[in-house]
Amino acid sequence: MRKHIIVLAVALMTSGPAFSQEPGSVMQGRELAQTVCAECHGVAPGAVRSPNAHAPTFETIVQTPGMTPMAVRVWLRSAHKEMPNIMLSQDETDNVIAYLASLKAGAAQR
Repeated sequence: MRKHIIVLAVALMTSGPAFSQEPGSVMQGRELAQTVCAECHGVAPGAVRSPNAHAPTFETIVQTPGMTPMAVRVWLRSAHKEMPNIMLSQDETDNVIAYLASLKAGAAQR
């Protein structure tokens, strides 16, 4: 567990490119989020609550300082006792990140 925290910290300190520069399909990421993540997270644009009160909405996640695509990748690949062990492929991860980028862009326009 400590190793995962160190990896996440390094990823946050070496923040990579902005969300908008990541590959992936927004549409496929939205579909995946609705089928896999929405049980716990508020995944819709403008969601103010998540079904699980302990799970942040996707918009909250993308507004978190230092939450870059690299940090999301590390987070998704790290075990967390409060999150199920979901195994996403590289393409699925890219798609979720593309969807998160669309939420960040949409929030910035509101």
